[in-house]
Amino acid sequence: MTIQPNTDTSTERPWVDGLTIGQVLRETAKKFPLQDAVIFCDHGTRLSWAEFDTEVDRVARSLLALGLQRGDHFGVWSTNVPEWVTLQFATARIGVVLVTINPSYRTNELAHAVRQSDLWGLALIDKFKTTDYFTSLQQAIPELATQAPGDLKSRQFPKLKWVITIRGEPPAGTISWQDFLSRAESVSAQQLEDAENGLLCSDPINIQYTSGTTGSPKGAMLSHRNILINAYYAGTCQRFTDQDRICVPVPLYHCFGCVLGTLCSVVHGATMVFPAENFQAAATLQAIDAERCTAVYGVPTMFIAMMEHADYPHRNLSSLRTGIMAGSPCPIELMKRVTNEMGASEMTIGYGQTEASPLITQTRADDSLELRVGTVGRPIPGIEVKIIDPETGRELGDHQPGELCGRGHDVMLGYFNLPDKTSEVIDSDGWLHTGDLAVREPNGYYRITGRLRDLIIRGGENVYPREIEELLFQHPAIQDVQIIGVPDRKFGEEVMAWVRLREGRTASSEELKAFCKTNLAYFKVPHYWKFVDSFPITVTGKIQKYKMREISIEELGLQDVANIETA
Repeated sequence: MTIQPNTDTSTERPWVDGLTIGQVLRETAKKFPLQDAVIFCDHGTRLSWAEFDTEVDRVARSLLALGLQRGDHFGVWSTNVPEWVTLQFATARIGVVLVTINPSYRTNELAHAVRQSDLWGLALIDKFKTTDYFTSLQQAIPELATQAPGDLKSRQFPKLKWVITIRGEPPAGTISWQDFLSRAESVSAQQLEDAENGLLCSDPINIQYTSGTTGSPKGAMLSHRNILINAYYAGTCQRFTDQDRICVPVPLYHCFGCVLGTLCSVVHGATMVFPAENFQAAATLQAIDAERCTAVYGVPTMFIAMMEHADYPHRNLSSLRTGIMAGSPCPIELMKRVTNEMGASEMTIGYGQTEASPLITQTRADDSLELRVGTVGRPIPGIEVKIIDPETGRELGDHQPGELCGRGHDVMLGYFNLPDKTSEVIDSDGWLHTGDLAVREPNGYYRITGRLRDLIIRGGENVYPREIEELLFQHPAIQDVQIIGVPDRKFGEEVMAWVRLREGRTASSEELKAFCKTNLAYFKVPHYWKFVDSFPITVTGKIQKYKMREISIEELGLQDVANIETA
């Protein structure tokens, strides 16, 4: 098999179509065995494609030794570490479904993901900054402390058997990473080959959790084909070859990291460079400089942080050519700075969502600056996009705002174990209803103009108000609460709570913030708090969140930020 040249036509079939992730890695390792594949700057890890392929085999054999089989679910709860990437490809190699778990999750969020996804195994780190993963694990699964590794019996988590600690002293009931790897010796190369045979590109291979409008996150099921073709076109839109080096400071648990990052690298033979375990502006600038990265990924907040950092003027970023800015609306002036001042003259804008693997549209490296700063691009090849009237479903023409819908190879298989929720977003004709409002220009490019769903996007993280509202309703002092998003120069949006207290009760914003912090990931905790006696409502009694936003912008003095133009 030979890797086809990068093209941007919908008529040429991507070379990865019909293959599994494991097969694609094998082909790339054969073609570019000695070239850099994976670099983790802060860990001192540097592997060639041949070395990485061999390490993936070892981890895959270790998984088989634990008893994992095709279709079983295995979770990773960790920051960006080398083991994360190895597990991603090792699980795919044997048909085990990788469940990506947000490293910012608190105990109850972790428990929901483990239970809802029917996890068979889980790998996690010990701690990072102020988060103690082992403590959260023990609080979520107290039975671990009294049971032997591999023999867990839990009513709450009936499928879970194995827990592997990537680093740190293993708590009771778990095994260390080294113990895990040592088990590979008990599985032969033939057994590994047998496990690989028979896998289908249409098999589900990844479950990614998205925040839920009804309070609980939902697991989007993605197939090999979903994410491989998305990765292929993400790279062709950036004109990637095996000579490119992609700086990936975005989190691996998200599609941005584990599809547009790792899979895009494997599909095109490009090097993946990870600056640090989480985004750090200084480390990212250093990685671009030291590793001569030709591409860099990030949400707008990350690019702002890099260009405002003290190290920025002193770093040699001349190797930069392209990349992807996505995750939240991109301010037009920021895109101009990244393109002109930072040197990434072919920077692209991507739009999509987890349910779309993730890209639906993307600008191209050779698009004019006007298109790359003023739109979210045109559909990637093989994807149909239409704009509909959200009330009637009627398809709309150019310049008419409506809901953006997509159909094609990117649409998820569905939400795991939630068929009713799946049917709410994927209709009988296979169209994915994004919940985003958009306009199509006559040239086929799209602009995002708003959202139908009650959604806040803070620094690239999706935050659904209902989840926070349901938690705060449990606080004894709160009579009613409404969560909205307000504009923010750094994060795009910040979370704000309007709170109505019960008669005779008191509560401070500090108290309520602490209550949220123990139960929610940090990015969901409201930044602004407003205590009110009532909410603006319609004549029929419906709360008007748009009016709450207008009032809050005025009171917080955010008019200038609210007027920043985005694509």
